[in-house]
Amino acid sequence: MSYAPRRPARHETLVLRGLAHHLTRWGPPAADPLVFLHGWMDSSETFQFLVDAFDDEHPIVALDWRGFGRSAWQNAPYWFPDYLADLDALLEAVAPSRPATLLGHSMGGNIACLYAGVRPERIARVVNLEGFGLPRSRAEQAPGRYRRWLDELRAPPGFSRYDSVADFAALLARRNPRLGAERAAYIAARWSRPLPDGGCTVAGDPAHKLVNPVLYRREEAEAIWREVTAPVLLLLGGRSEFRAHLGADGTDEHFHSLFKTLTLVTLPEAGHMLHHEDPAAVATAVEPFLRAAP
Repeated sequence: MSYAPRRPARHETLVLRGLAHHLTRWGPPAADPLVFLHGWMDSSETFQFLVDAFDDEHPIVALDWRGFGRSAWQNAPYWFPDYLADLDALLEAVAPSRPATLLGHSMGGNIACLYAGVRPERIARVVNLEGFGLPRSRAEQAPGRYRRWLDELRAPPGFSRYDSVADFAALLARRNPRLGAERAAYIAARWSRPLPDGGCTVAGDPAHKLVNPVLYRREEAEAIWREVTAPVLLLLGGRSEFRAHLGADGTDEHFHSLFKTLTLVTLPEAGHMLHHEDPAAVATAVEPFLRAAP
């Protein structure tokens, strides 16, 4: 059995910067909706659990990033700054007159905080779910990274094939028992696309799996985060394995040094996919932050 949504979603297509993007909306129409931003290989539709867990009915719009979910593929390697430009275009379309509130998970949380530092006047609040950047890179890593990139261009990586959506759901449930069978089935249906042979694969452009030849520069990301003027709520999963990879950059003290106004909350029973695993706890932390005066 799959998860039964409590609040119905609406779907539409919006062309941003020449590429068709899929949008999912919940709640009443509004000129200043909350803007939800999913993570790598996720999609807008799996925010459904969090939307259903909220006490209040909020106007929400979530997009599938280019090459993810139901949005169009660009049929070329992806460049991270394009996501900032796509978000800029989205906000001009859905919230042109007032600063927006962003909620992003993982990659989406990173994009939200970078955008909030680049265009601080456009953002009222940021909710960041485990979007704390990557570990620092070293210059000595560059030769190997470029070699790997060239190798992957010759033999591009792909996604696995599954015999059915049910098999995909079973795999998700095994990998993350905190999902439960119903939510795993719901996610698998939104994360998959059918294949001509009757099986399915991940609903995303395999080009996303190409390694980025340009090393991640954490110093630059942190310089941008220090420009954020909006209040930031950073939610971390107590069972997530990613924070530990940051070392000294992953401490509460370091996070507080990066943002002018930061509230940091750890959900002890959640992992990295906290909005899938414990949406009620996420909603309990998020809604008071949304109601507070900016």
